[in-house]
Amino acid sequence: MPANLPPHYHEAEKVFREAKTTEEKIEAIKTMMAIIPKHKGTDKLRGELRRKLSKLKEEEQQRKKRGKKGSLYNIEREGAGQVAIVGLPNSGKSQIVSALTSAPVEIADYPFSTRTPVPGMMTFENVRIQLIDLPPIEDEFAKSWLSGILRNCDLILLVVDGTEEPAIESEIILDELLNRYKIKAITPEEEEVKIGNITKRVLIVVNKIDLLDSDEKFKDLEKSLPKRFPFVKISAKTGQNLDILKRSIFDLLNIIRIYTKSPGKEPDLKDPVILKKGSTVLDFARQIHKDFAKKLKYARIWGKNTYAGQRIQKDYILHDEDVVELHI
Repeated sequence: MPANLPPHYHEAEKVFREAKTTEEKIEAIKTMMAIIPKHKGTDKLRGELRRKLSKLKEEEQQRKKRGKKGSLYNIEREGAGQVAIVGLPNSGKSQIVSALTSAPVEIADYPFSTRTPVPGMMTFENVRIQLIDLPPIEDEFAKSWLSGILRNCDLILLVVDGTEEPAIESEIILDELLNRYKIKAITPEEEEVKIGNITKRVLIVVNKIDLLDSDEKFKDLEKSLPKRFPFVKISAKTGQNLDILKRSIFDLLNIIRIYTKSPGKEPDLKDPVILKKGSTVLDFARQIHKDFAKKLKYARIWGKNTYAGQRIQKDYILHDEDVVELHI
């Protein structure tokens, strides 16, 4: 039986052949395995892909054990999302992380004060989000390991200095992401793509607005920025608009908070279950426990889009801060 492989498979195969790191090869094979049709004609090919994937994973584990430079700075994911902060020297990245987290960052007037990634946890309402302060994106020393962090994060904060040339800085960083790291910046409306260049949502953060002393400068600043990306104007030094920045980060992570409720009891509003937007009741049940998903009959919901205790089915799409009571 012929394999009859779809065009997307051949595109993913090309990405695999051109991949330069083990990590990139693993991701390419995972994409190929997700695309390949499952029938007798592809049994042999799927078996080969599984063997290749197993071998590559073993190689990656051995590489990490050897402690090569490229694996020294893998940041373990924590919280509701992982946000990488990029920018040019003296843009104020470290000051932003210091203002939003308790991370031990070094704040200095001289360039390249950050030489290694520094993670910190930001609290937004009742969720914690991981921010990673990174060296300047043009730092040659960081090139060998920066790619992995940028490719694995959920959102990129592109920090520019509002007192310099923020539009030019933005384009320089966007070009670096694409040409050096093969990461294409996309707007919130665009779909993430799994084949070819990695795609990441980007939020432009214009820092140091406390140093802009006129409304005219504010207007010129807004006109100069790339119109296709959302942006926030802040001062990490004075704290101006940091609440808006927090909300923007949460919104662009594309996640929702769902609260659990047991029959006859009050809901747990302190520790929400984090899901991607568009998730269903069944997705929520799977997150709680795999047996819940198997045995789930229906659910009741309390939220802004329903009446209190409304009975809903497994395929109901949830919204941020819904309270769900599962019935099995």
